[in-house]
Amino acid sequence: MKADVLLGLQWGDEGKGKVVDVLTPKYDIIARFQGGPNAGHTLEFEGIKHVLHTIPSGIFRSNKQNVVGNGVVIDPIIFKKEIDALQVHQVDVHAALKLSRKAHLILPTHRMLDAASEQAKGTKKIGSTLKGIGPTYMDKTGRNGLRIGDTENDNFKTLYEQLRNKHYEMLKKMEFDTSELPKMEKEWFNGIDFIKTIQLIDSEHYINNSLNAGQRVLAEGAQGSMLDIDFGSYPYVTSSNTICAGSCTGLGVPPSKIGDVFGIFKAYCTRVGSGPFPTELFNDTGKEIAKIGNEFGATTGRPRRCGWLDIPALKYAVMLNGVTHLIMTKADVLSGFKEIQVCTHYKYRGEVIDFFPYDIQNFGAEPIFKKFKGWGEDLRTLKSYEDFPESFKIYVSFLEKELGVPITMISTGPDRKDTLVRDEAILN
Repeated sequence: MKADVLLGLQWGDEGKGKVVDVLTPKYDIIARFQGGPNAGHTLEFEGIKHVLHTIPSGIFRSNKQNVVGNGVVIDPIIFKKEIDALQVHQVDVHAALKLSRKAHLILPTHRMLDAASEQAKGTKKIGSTLKGIGPTYMDKTGRNGLRIGDTENDNFKTLYEQLRNKHYEMLKKMEFDTSELPKMEKEWFNGIDFIKTIQLIDSEHYINNSLNAGQRVLAEGAQGSMLDIDFGSYPYVTSSNTICAGSCTGLGVPPSKIGDVFGIFKAYCTRVGSGPFPTELFNDTGKEIAKIGNEFGATTGRPRRCGWLDIPALKYAVMLNGVTHLIMTKADVLSGFKEIQVCTHYKYRGEVIDFFPYDIQNFGAEPIFKKFKGWGEDLRTLKSYEDFPESFKIYVSFLEKELGVPITMISTGPDRKDTLVRDEAILN
C-alpha cells in the first residue's frame, strides 16, 4: 500500500482542512508531516466551525488514527488548548491521536526569539505568525533542539534549562523583554505534563508497518507549496518543506511508497503577510473577493491579500509535487463577478515567460491576464457538474488544459456537504 499526500499549491489557506475531512472516510490514518501551530485548518459541519493548528484534520471522524509526524514542531501550550477545545465535542483524543517522539518542541523562548527577530527587521519583516516556528527549526537543524521523546528522560528539565538559558542570552543581546517568561514556562510545563498522557510512538515504524499491513494513509500538509523553504518565494517563506517531498522526510516514508498527490488551490489567489504576489488586486474587486471569501487568517486573524489565479505559479507547484488530482476550493466566492481574469504569463526582465522564475521579489513579475466571462449562479445550490453554468465549465476546462491534471473535486462552500466530486474513485 502507498501513502497518498494532500497539500496546498498556493501561499497557504487553500482549504486543506475541509478536504481532508471529506476524504478521511477512505483512510485509516491521517498524518501531519510538517509545520506547526502556524497552520490553521478550518472545518465546518453540523453548524459548527472548528480550527485545527497541530492536530490532523481527520480527528473528527470516528475509528481513524491521527498522527503528528516527526517533521512537525509542537507548542505544548497551544497543543493542550487545542485538545481542550476538541474534548468539548466528545472527541476521544487519547484513542485517536499519536505523537512522534522525533517531533520537536517549541519553547517559550522560541516564541520570544521569533518576535525579537521580526522586530529587528523593521520594514523588512517576513510576516511571521510569531509562533516560534522558525527558531525551533533553526535549533533542529543546528542540532540543539528538544524533541517529544526527550520528555521521557529523567534529565528533561536539565535539557530544557540548557536550551532556555542559551536563548535567554540571545534575547538579552537583542534587548527583548523576557519578563513574561516565568508565567509562560509554568503553562508550558503544564502542557508537557498533558503531552505525556498522549500515546508517543516511533512514527516512522508505525506508518511503514501500517502501509505494509494494507492500511491506507493520507499525509496532510500545512501552509502551501509557494511557502516551501527551498522552492517558495524566498525569503518570504515558512521554515519547512511544504511540498510532497516533505512528506517523506516528515513521516519517514520512502518516495517509492508515495501514491496519489492531491493538490488544492483556490479559484483565485490569496497571501497572508509579506512577500511577492504578482496577481494581487489593490482595487475594489480585491476588496470584494476578500469580503465574500471571508479572507482572514485562521491562525493570526490577519486579512489576506487577494488576487486573480496565477497559472505560472500553479504550474510550478503542480510540477514540484507530482500532482495527480487537482481540487478547486472557494469557487462559489467568484459567483456574481461579471468578468474573471487569470494570469497566464509574466513580463519578467524584458521577456514574456510562462514559468515561475528565481527572483520575483527584486526583479518583479508583471502578470499578463486572460479574461473569462463570469457566472452569476449560486454554485452551492447545484448538485451535479452538468448543472453548473457554462462559463464556469469553460474556466475549469481551461485550467485543466493549462495544468495537465484533472480537477476531480470542487468545493462550493465551507461545509463538508458543499463538495462536488467529479471522480468518485478518489473517495473509494
